[in-house]
Amino acid sequence: MPAPIRLRELIRTIRTARTQAEEREMIQKECAAIRSSFREEDNTYRCRNVAKLLYMHMLGYPAHFGQLECLKLIASQKFTDKRIGYLGAMLLLDERQDVHLLMTNCIKNDLNHSTQFVQGLALCTLGCMGSSEMCRDLAGEVEKLLKTSNSYLRKKAALCAVHVIRKVPELMEMFLPATKNLLNEKNHGVLHTSVVLLTEMCERSPDMLAHFRKNEKLVPQLVRILKNLIMSGYSPEHDVSGISDPFLQVRILRLLRILGRNDDDSSEAMNDILAQVATNTETSKNVGNAILYETVLTIMDIKSESGLRVLAINILGRFLLNNDKNIRYVALTSLLKTVQTDHNAVQRHRSTIVDCLKDLDVSIKRRAMELSFALVNGNNIRGMMKELLYFLDSCEPEFKADCASGIFLAAEKYAPSKRWHIDTIMRVLTTAGSYVRDDAVPNLIQLITNSVEIHAYTVQRLYKAILGDYSQQPLVQVAAWCIGEYGDLLVSGQCEEEEPIQVTEDEVLDILESVLISNMSTSVTRGYALTAIMKLSTRFTCTVNRIKKVVSIYGSSIDVELQQRAVEYNALFKKYDHMRSALLERMPVMEKVTTNGPTEIVQTNGETEPAPLETKPPPSGPQPTSQANDLLDLLGGNDITPVIPTAPASKPTSAGGELLDLLGDLNLTGTPAAAPTPASVPQISQPPFLLDGLSSQPLFNDITSGIPSITAYSKNGLKIEFTFERSNTNPSVTVITIQASNSTELDMTDFVFQAAVPKTFQLQLLSPSSSIVPAFNTGTITQVIKVLNPQKQQLRMRIKLTYNHKGSAMQDLAEVNNFPPQSWQ
Repeated sequence: MPAPIRLRELIRTIRTARTQAEEREMIQKECAAIRSSFREEDNTYRCRNVAKLLYMHMLGYPAHFGQLECLKLIASQKFTDKRIGYLGAMLLLDERQDVHLLMTNCIKNDLNHSTQFVQGLALCTLGCMGSSEMCRDLAGEVEKLLKTSNSYLRKKAALCAVHVIRKVPELMEMFLPATKNLLNEKNHGVLHTSVVLLTEMCERSPDMLAHFRKNEKLVPQLVRILKNLIMSGYSPEHDVSGISDPFLQVRILRLLRILGRNDDDSSEAMNDILAQVATNTETSKNVGNAILYETVLTIMDIKSESGLRVLAINILGRFLLNNDKNIRYVALTSLLKTVQTDHNAVQRHRSTIVDCLKDLDVSIKRRAMELSFALVNGNNIRGMMKELLYFLDSCEPEFKADCASGIFLAAEKYAPSKRWHIDTIMRVLTTAGSYVRDDAVPNLIQLITNSVEIHAYTVQRLYKAILGDYSQQPLVQVAAWCIGEYGDLLVSGQCEEEEPIQVTEDEVLDILESVLISNMSTSVTRGYALTAIMKLSTRFTCTVNRIKKVVSIYGSSIDVELQQRAVEYNALFKKYDHMRSALLERMPVMEKVTTNGPTEIVQTNGETEPAPLETKPPPSGPQPTSQANDLLDLLGGNDITPVIPTAPASKPTSAGGELLDLLGDLNLTGTPAAAPTPASVPQISQPPFLLDGLSSQPLFNDITSGIPSITAYSKNGLKIEFTFERSNTNPSVTVITIQASNSTELDMTDFVFQAAVPKTFQLQLLSPSSSIVPAFNTGTITQVIKVLNPQKQQLRMRIKLTYNHKGSAMQDLAEVNNFPPQSWQ
């Protein structure tokens, strides 16, 4: 049989292939020749054939049929055969294949070989692919080689020991005696691998970490080695870009970081050397930057001095000026991690961080944006918002949603004045209105409503903002609501903050009608506009007939929501015109919901608009009969009574009775408006306590407290607490205030709380304060429950919770039986 071609010739031949098919054909032909040679037990060319097979394996072709040939080469007495055999074993074998166990005895023999290079091959192979069984069998030989005086073998044995520890952690103590003298070695290769071994042991075992801190005094040894590296002169064999062995320096810094974490004594011992490394390392080359970065991480992770931490942050600040994008990104990421603990030190680099917002790299932009929001406080809010608003104008679409949310949160927390707050949010809505969160519109409307002194200024700004541009729907919704509320101020020109504009009633209606017919307007926006036009019928004097005409036109709209509004408003004009001014009066100042005690009642004027500030009533309130029955089926049991709707059972006898039917039981006595009940739902008889006397006294003025609170639910980061109060005027009434908090890292949205009680009780749920439970326990949702318990029986309740979290709809049921006796006796 002719001699097979050499590896070099095979490589040359394969490289001449012009197509993938031609290369595959060459490989298949050569593999067939190699198989034939293996079958004939050709010992002469086995080494050459395995070498060629490894090259084909590197090209991605199957080479598993050469595994046993590798074992035969390992068993050979020739070094050249062993070298290719061990290389093949590392590439073609792993611990998932049983054949690798056949080489255990060969490796053991080679570990005790008289030639250091054969021992080195065996150590490399064991450290690369040794299974847990092999490591247990051969750990003793590795430990012996770790104590030898041969530095070539010691460095390989140290790395092999790392692999053994990872596979069989309980063998760690076997290598402990051998580690005592490793750091006294002058050979940098041994030092490097020793530090890797010590790092692995410290990371995997707290006991080892404590042993090296106290008994071995490891920190002073590492400090000495690091100091020698810094102070030593030029060494050709270790020098990289003018720095002595940067790889060893980085490894030592990482080990120091582990030793100094949460340990005062170790941290104190390494403070000086860390300061020397930070000040003496050359930064013109990337090698020096790598060492400085590791130094910064070590300083931030141990209990270092404040001056040293400032030095570390200043190093990161210099990184921000580097031309290398990777270094800038690393600096921003590190500063973002430290900004909470060293806020003032990071603030010094604020201008440099803001400049990174203009970087072309999107990753750097995002990190700079996140860090910029973390730096915002009451002192720099104006300057930072100016920069972030400029960034919002020019940034890519994928940044706008996060940037807008960040600006809203920062403005709400640190706004120097209400006018500035409103101007900032309007600027965001003008720039990125289509990217803002759903709660931006109701939040801004509430802010505007409560800023009584600048109503004229706000409505004028909003009017000018939407002239001819309806692309930003949230802005148009806020503008329509404000024009409907404060249109009289707009026409009268009473603005004092800036030069008033001259606007006629017809021009205002032209804008709102344009919103109604615009193709860019959504159904919700049209609802805002139609309701605003209706409100203006009580604020304008010359255009009432025009308003009637517009409203009547939309009585036949294909949009059912718009049609229903128009029909109701038409009825208001035709049948109940004498009540129109009372129904459409201006919204009062909206009080924020308190976090303790009963919820403050937010008064409304009963408008049937898209309710931008009204939270959605929970499904357990007045719902269609079928939906209510479904809930009761879900809660289970036949002794459950449904939640009593907040609408009055018997309507007041007045001329407006039919109108109340039409508009959903609007309360015209100045008391809180009751939730509408669909006409199709049969009314449930209601006890007098629910709404009795609300027009003559505040809702909760007869409450006495002193009852201990309970935790009704705590699961998946959501916690529901009940606080109790009893009525003096009606002892059978218990007022329960629920508080929902969220300890996870993301908000819980669309939160709905439902409850049911046995038939001997009657229960009424008031509207919740919000539908979003903020993350990190930064806020709560409150909701009031009133329970009538005339028979003084022990209170029991079943609750149902629904919400969205991390993109998933969540639902859970629970039973509450641990009510304190004071709440029902």
